[in-house]
Amino acid sequence: MKLSNSYSKLSTLVLTAALSLGLVACGGGSSTPSTPAVDTSGSAAVVALKKIDTVVGAGLFVNTNNKVTVNYTGWLYDVKAADLRGAKFDSGKYSFTLGGNVIAGWNQGIPGMQVGGKRTLIIPSSLAYGAQANGPIPPNAALVFDVELVSID
Repeated sequence: MKLSNSYSKLSTLVLTAALSLGLVACGGGSSTPSTPAVDTSGSAAVVALKKIDTVVGAGLFVNTNNKVTVNYTGWLYDVKAADLRGAKFDSGKYSFTLGGNVIAGWNQGIPGMQVGGKRTLIIPSSLAYGAQANGPIPPNAALVFDVELVSID
């Protein structure tokens, strides 16, 4: 009877150990929370709009409510990149009314430019898309745009 009781205890111990290992291997049985994503781009450090004129244009200054046409290229901000430009996500020519349906970083960053002027805008996420992802742009991403003012219509 003692030998049978020992085998029973040993079998229970082995079964318990096997089940515990199975739960850990499947990711169950652990109360350790998952680690949240870490901002490695440095976007969180960009808290204010930065405007850098690389070419000053000529003629009238653009103001809010002017219809403008710009050439632009947009990148994700990346503090590790030499020029702060990470992955390129868009480029092209775009016409719109300033103060209208574009990100706040453009509405605040383009006024004061002159036709032919080129400006780099470093835009915090609060003036871009904020906590919302937008296509290739992740949530809370700071953005870098090179903008050339083609015309004031």
